Amino acid sequence: MSYYHDPKMEKLFEVLEEPKSLEELNLPGTFVKDLILKIIANHNTVKTSRINEITGLHWDVIKESLTELEKDGFCAPVSGGFLFSSIEYSVTKKGREKSRAISEDNPYMGMAPVNYEDYYTIMEAQMKNRYPIRIPPEVVENTFHEVVGVEYAKESLIEACIIGKGVFIYGEPGTGKTFILGKMPDLLPPVLIPKFIEFGGMVIQIYDPDFHKECEEQPEDPRWVKICAPFVLTGAELSLNKLETNYNPNKGVYETSPIIKANGGVLLIDDLGRQRDDHELILNRLIVPMENKKDVIYVRGIPVIFHSHFIPAFSTNLDISIMDEAHLRRAPLHIFLKKPNLEDVREVFKRNLDAIGEKYDERVLKRFVNVYDDPENGGEGLQPSFAHARDVAQICQAVRINRGKDVVDREVLDEALEKHVLITLQRMRIDIAQVMRQTRSFRVRTAQINDTYSALLKYGANKISYESESLIVDLDDTVTPVQLVEYLHNNGIEVDRIDVIAESEKELRRTILEYD
Repeated sequence: MSYYHDPKMEKLFEVLEEPKSLEELNLPGTFVKDLILKIIANHNTVKTSRINEITGLHWDVIKESLTELEKDGFCAPVSGGFLFSSIEYSVTKKGREKSRAISEDNPYMGMAPVNYEDYYTIMEAQMKNRYPIRIPPEVVENTFHEVVGVEYAKESLIEACIIGKGVFIYGEPGTGKTFILGKMPDLLPPVLIPKFIEFGGMVIQIYDPDFHKECEEQPEDPRWVKICAPFVLTGAELSLNKLETNYNPNKGVYETSPIIKANGGVLLIDDLGRQRDDHELILNRLIVPMENKKDVIYVRGIPVIFHSHFIPAFSTNLDISIMDEAHLRRAPLHIFLKKPNLEDVREVFKRNLDAIGEKYDERVLKRFVNVYDDPENGGEGLQPSFAHARDVAQICQAVRINRGKDVVDREVLDEALEKHVLITLQRMRIDIAQVMRQTRSFRVRTAQINDTYSALLKYGANKISYESESLIVDLDDTVTPVQLVEYLHNNGIEVDRIDVIAESEKELRRTILEYD
C-alpha cells in the first residue's frame, strides 16, 4: 500500500544506496579501520565474509580498510581462495596491542554506524510536514478490527494520529486502555532510522528490536532500517534515569532513551502515577521534547540534538487531575473509558475462546454475561471487565484440559469463574479499591447551594461543609472532577467551578477547625 511506502520513502531509498568506498561512507577512516581490527582481534582469525556480516560494510570498503591495516602490519591474510569473501585474516602481535588500546577507549564491535549529520538530514526530511496525515479508511479498518466497541475512543485516537497530538486516556482497570493505545502506531506511516550513529568517535544506538518492528521493504544500505511507526511502552518501572541516554561500557554504546526511540511513533507512559519517581518530575522531563520535537543527549560532555517527534500518550487508573494544565496542553485529546456494556464483554470473551482454539457450548456465552447482568434480570450484578473476559477464557482452557473434556461447557465455566480472584472477591462483596480507598475534597462553586447539597448527599458524600458561595465535599478518591460535573449537570445544577483541594489546604482547614 502506498500509505506505507509513499513517494517520499521511495526517494529516500534511492538516496540510501550502499556506500562502496570510505569516502562515500562518510565516516572517519580511522574509525572504520579500528572497528575491523577489533573484530579480527576478537576472533583471532576471521573470514572477510564474517566481517561483512557483522559490520554491514560493502566488500570494497572492507578490502580498502584491510589493505591499509595489512600495510601497517596490524593483520595478515592466512588462507582463502580466489574469492575475496573466502579469505581469512589473522591479527598480528602489533595489531593485538593496537586493538587492546583502542578497545579501552571504545570497545564497540558491531554494525558500522551512520554519520550523525546523515542521520539528522534524513530524519529532518521525514519529519518535515509529517502532519496532518490522511489515514486511508482501509488502514483504520485493519487497525481496529480486533477492538470491540468503544467507537468514541477509536475516533479520538484517529484524530490524535492525524494531527500528531497527544492523548490522555483514563478509566477503571480492565477497560482496555493499554490494549487500544497499542493500536495507535498502526495508523501512522513507517520511518527510516539508522541502527547506530557515530559522533565524535563514539557509537549511539537508535534501533531497539524490543520496540522497532522491521518492515518488509528495506533500503540497500544495511546500516539503515525501515520500521513500522514505533510503539514505546513504559510503565510503573519508568524512572527519571531511564528517560536519559546512558552509556553502556560493556557494549561501548550510548543506549538512547524511550524519548528518542519513539521518534516517528507513539510514546506511552502507562499507569501514570504508579512510578517510583514523582510523576510530576517525569512529566516535566517530557515537556521540552514534546514541545520542541528535539531532545539533547551528552556524548562525552558534548550536547547532541536528536529528533523526538513522538505522539505522547498517557494512561492511568487514577484521575485526570493527576496532570496539570501545562501537561494536558501537550496531550489535548482525552478519552474516558467507561465500563464496557454486556454485549461487548460477551464478544470479547467469545473472541478470546476462538483465539485459543476452544470449542464451547453456546450457552456458555449466555452464562458468562449472566455474571455481570443486573440482579433484577437474574444476574449476579458483578462489574464487567474486558480483562475478565480474557482471563476467564484462558482459565476455561486450563480447567477443560485438566478435567479431560473436549469442550468448554457450563461446568467448566463455573469452575473457571470460581478460580478468578477478582470475580471471587466481588462475589464475596470485597472491594479491594474500597479497602484502600481514601477521600478527596472538592470545592464546588455554584449558585444552587441547597440543591447541590441534596444532590451530593445522594451521590454518597462522606462529608459536606459550607463556604462562601460554595460547598466543600469529601468523596471517594475514585471520583473525578469530570464525573462530578456530569452528575450535577444531569441533576439540573449549573456549576461555576470545581477545584480539587490540595492536601496542604485540607490540613490547614483541619487545624483551624480544631483551634476553633
